[in-house]
Amino acid sequence: MTNKIFMLMTFIGVPLSVIGSLMHWPTMILFIIYCLSIVALASYMGRATESLAIVAGPRIGGLLNATFGNAVELIISIFSLKAGLIGVVLASLTGSVIGNLLLVAGLSFFVGGLKFKRQLFNVHDARHNSGLLMFAIIVAFVIPEIFSMNMNETKTLSLSVGISIILIALYLAALFFKLVTHRGVYQTEESETAAENGHHEEPEWGKGKSILILLLSTLAVAYISENLVHTFHYVAEAFGWTELFIGVIIVAIVGNAAEHASAIVMAYKNKMDIAVEIAVGSTLQIAMFVAPVLVLLSLLFEKKMPLVFTLPELITMVTSVLLMVVISNDGESNWFEGLTLLAAYIIMGIGFYLL
Repeated sequence: MTNKIFMLMTFIGVPLSVIGSLMHWPTMILFIIYCLSIVALASYMGRATESLAIVAGPRIGGLLNATFGNAVELIISIFSLKAGLIGVVLASLTGSVIGNLLLVAGLSFFVGGLKFKRQLFNVHDARHNSGLLMFAIIVAFVIPEIFSMNMNETKTLSLSVGISIILIALYLAALFFKLVTHRGVYQTEESETAAENGHHEEPEWGKGKSILILLLSTLAVAYISENLVHTFHYVAEAFGWTELFIGVIIVAIVGNAAEHASAIVMAYKNKMDIAVEIAVGSTLQIAMFVAPVLVLLSLLFEKKMPLVFTLPELITMVTSVLLMVVISNDGESNWFEGLTLLAAYIIMGIGFYLL
């Protein structure tokens, strides 16, 4: 029944999004249509991810979902870079990091925890990801902030470019480590049981169809998201929102809506390895691939983007990483831990709203 509702929303919402943008319908109506269409498309991305996870395993399924989901944000950010909106791009990157670690993981733990008292995921993956998170956010993002205080713009940009190249290289090495050289080495009993159950479970779609649906859904979400960005200023004025709040909270939530929905659905079905891989894997991809790529791409535009965030952005990201590391390092979750992450996200959201 739910799938039929989302199918109806997709086949009505996507054409209306195209027609509405071409015919310049009222902005508030377009805002609502765009948001509902993205939510409907997110359901398809979630179902495709689940099918891929059954066929190819939770790591690859989660990685593909995060990659297609972050492709939307990368596209939006490139358009924003071209327009010279460096502040909005950095704010949306911040929003993605805290959104994935606190909102997505928090909702996944909370929703899954309401159904299952104790949910387990691969503790070795959790600890491996913790080290990468600490490196990507606390080392690679804090150092440019500290060193830039005693540097001019040219040197700060050179430092940012150097760090970006190292981040991309390390991210690719991390993928090679997880998917090739050490694939299955750190498998827990729970993960093996889940894998065995997954082999008995029939995927809704085959591998080819799942990847095709993910690709088409991503393209549709990218088109709608780009149009949605243009409605933010009107909506911001209507609700009294600041540009920083839009970048950190609104753009980040909408840009990552697809993977948000997928992670929560996986947690509800007690497929925590996939849910955690989507939430944390997406954060790592944002910090170690998307952000560095945007720094390098900005060299092609008139206004360059150094990897230097504002102090509130930096502190919220570091706090999110430390909280997620402490909560996830034992390889298990419950609804209260999810609620703790959500409470932290709400506190930060209030702060950015009032800033």
